[in-house]
Amino acid sequence: MKIDVLSAYQTTAEEFFEKIIGWKADLVLDVRLKNTNQLAGFTKQEDLEYFTHVIAHADYAHDVEYAPSKTLLDSYLDDGLPYEDYFAAYKKEMDERGAIPEFFKKYGQYDSIAIVGTATKKRHSHAEELKLLLDAYQTDHLR
Repeated sequence: MKIDVLSAYQTTAEEFFEKIIGWKADLVLDVRLKNTNQLAGFTKQEDLEYFTHVIAHADYAHDVEYAPSKTLLDSYLDDGLPYEDYFAAYKKEMDERGAIPEFFKKYGQYDSIAIVGTATKKRHSHAEELKLLLDAYQTDHLR
């Protein structure tokens, strides 16, 4: 399974969907906690689901099992939690949920998955870390 990550922020719709099409993604997996407000623009949940089907001919899923808890996210975004600590706490949450092995049970039928996160030029996204955890799991367990 090929896994790529793209950000819903600081990108145009053209750039966003060209990446998905170029990756031949058959699933766009949205792991954002907050994807329904107007600030999400064209990546607002209902719009992104529609555009994914029509433009990229891919499935769409919104799955917050792979998002950090609201408390952890707020600590990172609002309270200045250092990124390294945020990632360590995110990894711990994924471990406690058994989320990484579950990912392959839920989405193992897909060949190419584009994970949607919220990285900006100034801030990392948990989607980037999720990809690292998934890649490591594939290397250790699935090959």
